[in-house]
Amino acid sequence: YWGQQGNVQPFSDEDSSIETLSHCSSLSERTSAAEEAGETEEMAQEDFQYKLKVYIDSTVDKSAKTRQGALDGLKTAMATKILYEFISERRMTITDSIERCLKKGKGVEQCAAASLACLLCIQLGSGIESEEVFKTLKPVFKTILNDGAANIQARQACATSLGLCTLVAEDDIMVSLAIKALCFESLFTHSYIREDGSRPSVNPQTTQLHTNALLSWALLLTICTGSHIRVIAQKHLSKLPRLLENDNVNMRIAAGETIALLFELIRDVDPEFDYDDWEPLCEQLNALATDCNKHRAKTDKRKQRSVFRDVLKAVEEGDFQSETIRFATERMVIDSWVKKRTYDAFREFVGSGMNYHLQANEFIRDVFELGPPMLIDSAALKAMKSSRLERHLYNAAAFKARTKARNKFRDKRVDVGEF
Repeated sequence: YWGQQGNVQPFSDEDSSIETLSHCSSLSERTSAAEEAGETEEMAQEDFQYKLKVYIDSTVDKSAKTRQGALDGLKTAMATKILYEFISERRMTITDSIERCLKKGKGVEQCAAASLACLLCIQLGSGIESEEVFKTLKPVFKTILNDGAANIQARQACATSLGLCTLVAEDDIMVSLAIKALCFESLFTHSYIREDGSRPSVNPQTTQLHTNALLSWALLLTICTGSHIRVIAQKHLSKLPRLLENDNVNMRIAAGETIALLFELIRDVDPEFDYDDWEPLCEQLNALATDCNKHRAKTDKRKQRSVFRDVLKAVEEGDFQSETIRFATERMVIDSWVKKRTYDAFREFVGSGMNYHLQANEFIRDVFELGPPMLIDSAALKAMKSSRLERHLYNAAAFKARTKARNKFRDKRVDVGEF
């Protein structure tokens, strides 16, 4: 082939200029496409921020329905995105709106405002900014919580929100202990079965209030010092099992998980800890783990048995059934009752946005010791999505094949039976 070089036309200046122009043209097209994408993203961001500003302004509207919609809109935004810079500049305006809705709103509006307070603290993280927010809202939460004439749903919401906001924004451990004792213990202890065996007359809504108070109390246990844990265990560990006899399944489960948490904490402080009523407690937990009472709903029994099998292992063996949470390219192992109570508390407010907050929220990553947020390029995300799609298709095909095989087997069984 080299002998035929004479027939080949040399690469001319004209060809070179055409090639250069073509290259420049494609490069400019890519650049302009990138610029357009950037402009579109910027416009979308501006539009989103404008909507947030409208929501903030609408929280003081005369219409209760408009205020409710604005609170829900802000809640959704804070649960699904990281908005630190935008919120930090407007934190006191949002705080004033929350305070007004808590004081003057009714039921559902108060619940939404209490939840928004938690999401605001989660966005701001532990520091002066969230402390300022909590300093304003803490007395309002306590007033509603301790007011027996206040709306019961609002009191339930305040019981949960006061616990999480204290965890995030209260820097004084003594204040946290005071809230735990004065606000939460004074509520859930009313659900204790009395020493003479008689049951307190508490309606289901009040029981839910006591359950929320117990869960917030347990959440604050996770930040107590060793000396405080000793005192709390001595005072409460013999009384908490009385809640296991409660008629409400949510209260029984909350009590069981709190007992497991307290055992875990006291054993960390004192590995030789000895509990006097250990055998009766294990028998009680085992009865709940194998509950077959016909008067209880099947779903309640199933949920209860699952939880109390784990609680029984925790009390008997100090064991915990670990769970792996996957998000983006990372994973987090929930390997203790402390981490489980903390994870459940945050997830209650951010919901389906929990994985995104684990990935991008510096405060939540710090709580779970995940380190600074990882930067993931678009190529890695695309590859990850495609692998997920492949797994989904494979699982769908396997499920279809299993179903077909089972149907054939069932047909054969029917034939044999008929014969």
